[in-house]
Amino acid sequence: MYLPMNMNLFVKHLCCGALAGILLLSGCSAPSADQNSNLLDPDKPVTITVWTYYNGQQLSSFNEMVEDFNTTAGRELGIFVESYSQGSVSDLETNVMAAAQGKVGAGEIPNIFAAYADTAYAMDQIGLVADLSPYLTQEELDTYVDSYIDEGRFSSENSVKIFPVAKSAEIFMLNDTDWVPFAQATGADYQDFSTIEGLVKTAQAYYEWTDSLTETPNDGKAFFGRDAMANYILIGAMQQGTEIFSVQNGTMTLNFDRGTVRKLWDNFYVPYIKGYFASSGRFRSDDIKTGHVISFVGSSSGATFFPKQVIVSDTESYPIETKVFPCPKFEGGQDYAVQQGAGMVVTTGEEAEVYASAQFLKWFTQTDRNINFSIHSGYMPVTKAANNMDAIRAAQKDMTPIMEDILTTAVDTVNTNKLYTPKAFRGGTEARSILEYSMTDLAQADRAAVVDRLAQGDTLDAAAAPYLTDEYFDAWYQDTLSRLEAFAG
Repeated sequence: MYLPMNMNLFVKHLCCGALAGILLLSGCSAPSADQNSNLLDPDKPVTITVWTYYNGQQLSSFNEMVEDFNTTAGRELGIFVESYSQGSVSDLETNVMAAAQGKVGAGEIPNIFAAYADTAYAMDQIGLVADLSPYLTQEELDTYVDSYIDEGRFSSENSVKIFPVAKSAEIFMLNDTDWVPFAQATGADYQDFSTIEGLVKTAQAYYEWTDSLTETPNDGKAFFGRDAMANYILIGAMQQGTEIFSVQNGTMTLNFDRGTVRKLWDNFYVPYIKGYFASSGRFRSDDIKTGHVISFVGSSSGATFFPKQVIVSDTESYPIETKVFPCPKFEGGQDYAVQQGAGMVVTTGEEAEVYASAQFLKWFTQTDRNINFSIHSGYMPVTKAANNMDAIRAAQKDMTPIMEDILTTAVDTVNTNKLYTPKAFRGGTEARSILEYSMTDLAQADRAAVVDRLAQGDTLDAAAAPYLTDEYFDAWYQDTLSRLEAFAG
């Protein structure tokens, strides 16, 4: 275990990832005064730094919000916020850990940084995460979605080590332009992919229909792709009544139930190697843009990047219309949906800095501001009052139709499901990475082998047969199980 080189350093450079947006309908008043307000002096402002992973519109919106705070509530309270983007999520995590370890060339530790639970937990284990519960009244806590607060309570029942600022839901997005001729020819209906089993059947029908359009055998097109494979496995298991990573006090008990996992395998690996599902670009929105798939499940926060056209070649493209639907669930499964999105972690330091950080985060998540950021970024608000489409429409009357569809679907997902994310535990990031890649990597390799056999004249059934046996599944299952067991407490 390493120790921080300078506890004050960790309070200086962060990028709050979810704090974006132009000041909304609510006024720019500061949070209400309390017994700690004497820690601040408007004549001698406390400077706090925030590190985020935001880019593009999200970063612009966040920086506008920071500027607004500095010229209004921050000036009144005696707080000045400096925002720094660290690039990607992985870049942010790397830079935060480097700062904590005092590595040569690393920046000073920020006061606030955007983090997922596993990174926050790792920092907490070395004593660098501040507990914000002393700066939040019960009335204030009750304004946030309960599960968002619970995610930050990994060290004690009442602690708040991760402050929710923006979340995202998974949604299903469809290239409706290419769907329509398929639906007209086959009678397919949007309701067909409301379940995961129905999605697989629809994807098979789409592959067979596109295959029939040419004289070349087995050249059907994939219908579906998925971002965040670990979400599929974790949430799909919860829908079946199994919590794969059951965590108590930072210790993980593994429940990698064979029957549960086999159902996940049959509804992803099998359609993948048969060509009904696919993945080739970095994100599935890339595959939509190139025409490799016409639908995908991904984060609502990334939905704003859904392509507006399919690029066939350097000289040929065509525009597409988009439709948004809830993420498919297993038939008869429980109503679980993934809870995702980084929160803000405040680092230990001078009490005035911790207090100032808490005031900024509370200011940012006041309902109207939180709604404003959501509209501009695709993120979900974190307060109960803000997770309401009437409130969102009242706050922002000029939403684009696609953004309204995205937020309507995402808000409904939050309000009609049990939101789930595993509690943090030692090695949680590595364990999740196994779920992310073990099935997908094998599916990609085996699909390539199937394609080679098809080129040699095999039928699809014959080419896929070696990979569809119980023995083949069991070999993968046992290997994955043994790798995951290394992280069980």
